[in-house]
Amino acid sequence: QVHLAESGGGSVQAGGSLRLSCAASGYASSYCMAWFRQPPGKEREGVAAINTGYRRTFYADSVKGRFTISRDNSNNTHTLYLQMNSLKPEDTAVYYCAASAGYLANSYCGGWRLGDFAYWGQGTQVTVSL
Repeated sequence: QVHLAESGGGSVQAGGSLRLSCAASGYASSYCMAWFRQPPGKEREGVAAINTGYRRTFYADSVKGRFTISRDNSNNTHTLYLQMNSLKPEDTAVYYCAASAGYLANSYCGGWRLGDFAYWGQGTQVTVSL
């Protein structure tokens, strides 16, 4: 059974950094994993994705150059990371880790369609203040 658990959220001032982690148990290392976020009163949106089987990463335009997604598959519990630098107040949101149920083509992994991701974490709050 796949289980995703995020950690690392918190409050930070604009310009600061945070690193989110997502521990994935019972999951294959080569499938697509992604970070989504849901700002207050808005829809959930894709932030970054990594398709390890195809060695590709994808980023939303709003976070390119500031966020870095990475994945550690060196142990039985794979861990997904999101390093967030130069944070802005508009980055304030609940951040979710998500994983596909199988292989996804790069166009789907980086397309961030909610239906392509079968597994979701519970979310972690990130608040960026001026």
